[in-house]
Amino acid sequence: MSFLRDKHALLLTVVLLLQAAVYYAASSRREIIPNVAPLATFPSALGDWHMIAEYPLTDDTQRVLRADDTLNREYLNVSQAKRASLWIAYYKTQRYGQTPHSPKACLPGEGWEPIENTTIPIVVPFHREPIVANKYVVVGSDASKEVVVYWFQSHNRVVASEYAARFWLVLDSMRYHRSDTSLVRVVVRVENDGTDAATRTAMGFVQALFPDLLRQLPI
Repeated sequence: MSFLRDKHALLLTVVLLLQAAVYYAASSRREIIPNVAPLATFPSALGDWHMIAEYPLTDDTQRVLRADDTLNREYLNVSQAKRASLWIAYYKTQRYGQTPHSPKACLPGEGWEPIENTTIPIVVPFHREPIVANKYVVVGSDASKEVVVYWFQSHNRVVASEYAARFWLVLDSMRYHRSDTSLVRVVVRVENDGTDAATRTAMGFVQALFPDLLRQLPI
């Protein structure tokens, strides 16, 4: 039982036990599934950003993700000559084992090596305080580098931590009989102007997309 002396392992254990208890108690209750417009209706223009490509997922990827809806696009800011990729995965329920796949698990499995893992505050419209998102910098086998900014979002709540996302899942299941959530991920390639510039581009793109994100995802 020495692993329980690790505070992170202990926290995860408590959350998982709570989650199991809540799901067991709620198994006879009807879960509330919100009505959500398809992600295909998400705007192709976000301020100065305009969609230039959309990439459908393969059937194999869909089977692994088990998301109820996904969006996978690339946007271009012509005035800044900058690009950003947007990925959204929406899960209408997590009661049956469907959960978002954290980029911290997926990207290394795809050959990306993490070199920075932190969080950053981003000032966004319609939020009194900055949201806090994960900043994950990865390097590919060809020495290419990307800045990945992502978070979990449900009921207008932005959560960076995977542990905190589990915690809120338990509370929302108890209070609202809901377990819907989304993973939002923005990726910007690091060019000659460096990682800081790519980070600023990603943050600017998040600021542009956030109002439409609030309108798209269920509250």
